[in-house]
Amino acid sequence: MAKLNLRQLAAGSVVPVLVIALWQASASLEWINPQVLPSPWAVVTKWVEYLLPLQPYDPAATSWLAWAFSGELIGDTISSMYRVLVGFAVGAGLALPFGLVMGSSKRMYDWLNPLLQVLRPIPPIAYIPLAILWFGLGNAPAVFLIALGAFFPVLMNTIAGVRQVDGIYVRAARNLGVSQRTMFVRVMLPAAVPYILSGVRIGIGTAFIVVIVSEMIAVNNGLGFRILEAREYFWSDKIIAGMISIGLLGLAIDIGMNKLNNHLLRWHRGLEN
Repeated sequence: MAKLNLRQLAAGSVVPVLVIALWQASASLEWINPQVLPSPWAVVTKWVEYLLPLQPYDPAATSWLAWAFSGELIGDTISSMYRVLVGFAVGAGLALPFGLVMGSSKRMYDWLNPLLQVLRPIPPIAYIPLAILWFGLGNAPAVFLIALGAFFPVLMNTIAGVRQVDGIYVRAARNLGVSQRTMFVRVMLPAAVPYILSGVRIGIGTAFIVVIVSEMIAVNNGLGFRILEAREYFWSDKIIAGMISIGLLGLAIDIGMNKLNNHLLRWHRGLEN
């Protein structure tokens, strides 16, 4: 298993290394304007500067640990992740019961589906003016937009999961004389879990995309805000450093969600604990 993981890591590193090498060579040969696209080394230098504390360490003013974590990148990452987690919790927390009800009740599905199909194609970004009008500036409009971004992927996957439960399970449960509540809790819900977890994975990815856009509009910290600030001053190296930070954070979130899904769905694949 370890050899397989190392082999996959090596194979996945080939293209990024080639791209970075070509990028560095183009910058060194001055084929590109460094103001437009700085070299990878300049981006790494700026990323480290973005990560490190702004002020020198003063033992009289603060502890070493607080000083070590006082860099802009750490503070912006914490702010962005806070908004993602709160917004996702709100959006998924509302979507899950709605999806379970709509998936298990044809009447509720017929009543609510037309409205949802009208609202679903509207991107969360289109709600930015209303979000600012309703909630002002700060975390509230950002959380609202993130909740919208997470709501529909979780909702639609939950509905699909409940509605596509294998009929064999349903008929077998009915033949055993189980109640409707037991049917829902012990048969339909477990069978829908793979769909629900897929929706959660997509929803948290969407939430992370939306937080960057919302931070460019409504707040004064976070990764999105810092990229917009860098644009104002033509700091292209800091823009790319921020983008790379977003990519690495998104990759870590996706890997974590994938591992969580694999762990929770071991029973679905027939694996032993």
